[in-house]
Amino acid sequence: MTPLLIVGAGGFARETAQLVHAINDVSPTWELLGHLDDDPAKHGTAVDGVPVLAGSGEAVRRENAQVVVCTGSPRDYASRARIVARLALPPERYATLVHPSVSLSRSSSIGPGSVVLAQAVLTAAVTVGAHVSVMPHVTLTHDDVVADFATLAAGARLAGGVHVARGAYVGSGALVREALTIGSYALVGMGSVVTRDIPPREVWAGVPARFVRPSQVNDGAPT
Repeated sequence: MTPLLIVGAGGFARETAQLVHAINDVSPTWELLGHLDDDPAKHGTAVDGVPVLAGSGEAVRRENAQVVVCTGSPRDYASRARIVARLALPPERYATLVHPSVSLSRSSSIGPGSVVLAQAVLTAAVTVGAHVSVMPHVTLTHDDVVADFATLAAGARLAGGVHVARGAYVGSGALVREALTIGSYALVGMGSVVTRDIPPREVWAGVPARFVRPSQVNDGAPT
């Protein structure tokens, strides 16, 4: 089996560890070594029976292990981008993890470092980039494109031809009309109905979704 390290020890990381167990129950694939977290107070502990070994820099030192970065929340949904930039690992070091219950069409693709949790659906010619988080029960329909570092929270549903740009966050239960663009590092509030394009780095919410405020997210890029 291939050694695997999960960067992060919060909710998303714990869900990913359970995804790994689900994969191994079907076909033994991954040797889950443990979590890496930059909070020293967590080192030497365990979450859901999986040890927290060290800080994220340990991923660089353990050259034989595959890695997946599982951090981020609506409060800081750019953390994966910052961590991946800091680790500077080649793409081949990153695992792609897809729950066995996912409906993944033959014409769809998922990039390195991405995690697709249970009961998600990718119908036809869906492109998911690198380090994307697809939470349970997300529906991606024909020709959707989800760029690197985006997050699709539980139950989000995208009609055909939607483009979710780099680092954007689509909240739980949000609906997005066909052929729209969610701008880079924009945030769509939970339960929103998106009926027009959302510019980069803006927070929109409501039914229909409207501008709320600029996003303060920090992706680590120079300003």
